[in-house]
Amino acid sequence: MHACPVRFYFEQREPVTESDRYAICKQLSYHLGKPLDADLIWNEVVAVRPAVDPALREFLGLCITACNKSAWKPAVQTDVRVASDKHGMAGMIDRIDAGGSFSIVRASGAMPFGTYAADRLRIAAIAFCLEEMTGKEVPGGNVEYIPDGVSRHHAVQPRDRRLVIATLHKLREIREGAMPQHPLNAPCTRCKYKEKCESSVGKRLSELL
Repeated sequence: MHACPVRFYFEQREPVTESDRYAICKQLSYHLGKPLDADLIWNEVVAVRPAVDPALREFLGLCITACNKSAWKPAVQTDVRVASDKHGMAGMIDRIDAGGSFSIVRASGAMPFGTYAADRLRIAAIAFCLEEMTGKEVPGGNVEYIPDGVSRHHAVQPRDRRLVIATLHKLREIREGAMPQHPLNAPCTRCKYKEKCESSVGKRLSELL
């Protein structure tokens, strides 16, 4: 889920692919809380992505070094699908530990403090889904920035829940054919759709096809 509905529109037309770096971080995450064997994890990465760049073996080593600096709880469940019929959304939890805390895995570095806006949005969306599935309040979740070996807990705030609901409304507008304005605080300078977005804002999607 993106806070920017314009980016959502462009990406929904593209096949979902994961980067080699994410594949490495994801595979490493299965071993958190246990000794991290670089050869074992790399062999698993190659089995999952046979065409992975061999040079990224060094990236795996850096991730392992970073993760070994912190204590991690092993997962009791991984890749758990969650969904909310009420809100019409679904997602994936990367890890759930024995205490019931859930985590999502990122292949990016961590901020000096806190979590990225997109990560907070995803945590809040997962909380909505879990609350509907379990009937219990979900106070928050963790974001695991594997390259830095950092796990950050995010306590879901009312503003996060409001943003999820507002984003879902905007996505429904997109599916109905409208191209809404992008948010004022969208990270446009880093977005690969910047030029395309600037030429399309305010138009109906049918005009762009």
